[in-house]
Parts: sequence; structure tokens; C-alpha cells
Amino acid sequence: MTDTPSPATLVPTLFIDSDHPAVVAFAREVARGDTDRERAVALYYAVRDGFRYDPYRVDLSVEGMRASTVITSGFGWCNPKAALLAAAARAVGLPARLGYADVRNHLSTERMRQTMQTDLFCWHGYTELWIDGAWRKATPAFNLSLCDKFGLLPLDFNGHDDSIYHPFDKAGNRHMEYVHQRGSFDDMPLQRIVADFERLYPIWLPQLQAFRKVDFLADVDREVR
Repeated sequence: MTDTPSPATLVPTLFIDSDHPAVVAFAREVARGDTDRERAVALYYAVRDGFRYDPYRVDLSVEGMRASTVITSGFGWCNPKAALLAAAARAVGLPARLGYADVRNHLSTERMRQTMQTDLFCWHGYTELWIDGAWRKATPAFNLSLCDKFGLLPLDFNGHDDSIYHPFDKAGNRHMEYVHQRGSFDDMPLQRIVADFERLYPIWLPQLQAFRKVDFLADVDREVR
């Protein structure tokens, strides 16, 4: 990718379906402001807090990973929520793309850690927004109420500084660590994501259907107690 936006960062794609009626309506409603920065910040908070983070309801199908599906379902995990922020930005004329990194100590529960058998979460997704002549990273995954439950600092976004996960929680304990940057993409590289998931998480992946029947927030409550 070049440092400046390509035409591809403004058009609908398979996963960043910025022409979907629900995405268009959502973006037009919440992208308030007189500048690109103000509109981007408004979109960020609407995606971060308007759709709850739920890593138990992962659906790796094309339909399950689309931006519009987050709107229709009301929830998502890091990758589809990042796609929604990118789609909403494109819907109001803001260039946007997706970025990915491998991280350690990602927000999770004991059930997830035991099933995944690692603290390495690959292909953690965020959004890159073109604002005032530069790409700004924004991570809209973890809604405010969930951060409060876990005692984590919520990720704020001012449209100028990159917003990627804080390395420490509210108590000063080490939290998320970025260990490998995978780069920027005009659309979600789902085949590559699934291939790495199959290789790294052979126990977790076959249990996705069963995980969807478990209450993530109930596990969170047990975790924090």
C-alpha cells in the first residue's frame, strides 16, 4: 500500500460493504461534524459503544464477517467491528482500510484461553482512517461497558493520534502487547485469516458453533469476580 489513499479505499467491497442500506443509514446518522476529523471521531465512538464486543459469536463465513452484519446483529468482535468502521467511513466519503496485528494478552476469558491454548491472538483487526493527510489507526472493538467490567482503560480516539490498545490496565498491570504487524488491506483477507486460525487454533475453531451458545458476559462476570 502507498502512503496516500488509493481509489479502493473509498469503494464498497465484499466485507466493507459501504453501499449496504443499513451501513449508509448508520453512517449518515452518526457522522456529525464540520470536518473529516470530527466525522471520523463520531463514527469511531458510535461503532465502539453502539455494538457490543462478543468473541463467543464468531462466524467466519462471508456473511458473518461483513460490516453490515454487525449492524443487523448488534454485536461483533474485533475484525467485523473494524470492517464496520471502515465501511461507515467510506459511506460518507472518508478513505478507510483495515489493519491487522498479532497481539498477546488480548481481552479474553478463561474459557477462551483454555480452548485456544495460547495467549497469542493473530489477525487482531483495527481500522485505518485517512484524516488531514495521514493514516490514523483506530480500534473500535471493546465497548466502554466491557472495559469497565475488566478494569481496562477504554481506547479513545481524537482523530489525530493512533488509537491501538493500551499496554497497561487501570491498575498498571501489563495488558495487550503488539508482537507482529501484518499490514494494511483494502478489504478483509478472510482466507488468510481462516488459514492461520486453522493452523494455530485447532481446538478452538471446531468449537465455534458451541461457543455461540455460551453467554460471554456471564463468563466475564465470573472472571472479574
